[in-house]
Amino acid sequence: MSSETKNTEYAFFEGDYVPIDNAKVSIKTHALQYGTGVFEGIRAYWNEEEQELYIFRMKEHFDRMKNSIKIMRIENKYSSDELCDIVVKLLQMNKPKTDTYIRPFSYKASLRVGPGLQDNPSEFCIFTTPFGAYFKVDEGLKVMVSSWRRVDDNAIPPRAKVSGSYANTALAKTDAICAGFDDAIVLDQNGHVSEGSAMNLFMVQDGHLVTSPGYGNILEGITRRTIMEFAQREFSIDTEIRTIDRSELYTADEVFFCGTGAEIAPILEIDRRVVADGKTGPITRKIFDMYAKVTRGKVERYKKWVTPVFASSDKSSGKKLAVK
Repeated sequence: MSSETKNTEYAFFEGDYVPIDNAKVSIKTHALQYGTGVFEGIRAYWNEEEQELYIFRMKEHFDRMKNSIKIMRIENKYSSDELCDIVVKLLQMNKPKTDTYIRPFSYKASLRVGPGLQDNPSEFCIFTTPFGAYFKVDEGLKVMVSSWRRVDDNAIPPRAKVSGSYANTALAKTDAICAGFDDAIVLDQNGHVSEGSAMNLFMVQDGHLVTSPGYGNILEGITRRTIMEFAQREFSIDTEIRTIDRSELYTADEVFFCGTGAEIAPILEIDRRVVADGKTGPITRKIFDMYAKVTRGKVERYKKWVTPVFASSDKSSGKKLAVK
């Protein structure tokens, strides 16, 4: 096998494993022109000691993606289990030995002009890419409350990861960066705290966690759910799910973002007001440390949440699809 063949990067594209350079769509594609696609962001974590790559809560991501697909009237081509097998095989082909991001994308593929979802064929693809830290978490974040409001459930449902709705995220994040901040917090249409530009938010108050409800125009995150589960089990820290007012952020004991991309990111300053003593708080630190261990398969009781890639080389039971 030549070095060129060894270095080929593959994607799963419209039913086949193909070299990434062959995974292309027309400029007329409906999803490109109208934002009519849905996606997931999944992380795989490299465990150096075990020489293993662990995919974190993969099936839960695909179960959530099915809901996004349903909302957007996209054809559901594969079961969650089939998609898990496809991802494992794709990673085995690409052979990453570093933290990796996995991007499944299901989209309307018509080449016609017009925004309608009806009589519009659907397609599906996945690519993977090396992916390190989204934020410099050691430094903590300085964020602003954005003037842009989160899109509403009756406009473009935030509980679905619709590609077109991320124009809302792009506007909020870009304005924050241009104003000298690291990211943004967005409010819902009623002026209550929704989430970050593309991640959920937790506030720590009197020793417990507080996070916005699903009806607060948030994406109900897999990482958010993970934190609520292990915070109670490991540290006896309860989570209160309720509406959060903007001014509560300024007086909170701790605030942090969480998400597949963001992981656990402490917020030290909001609207140029220092959060507490301006340092990463003890509860945020506990959650950060535990999450880092869990995602790399280092906590036995949470091994059910991770899927090993290379140990699964003889176990993949997905559709046997050829490489083009």
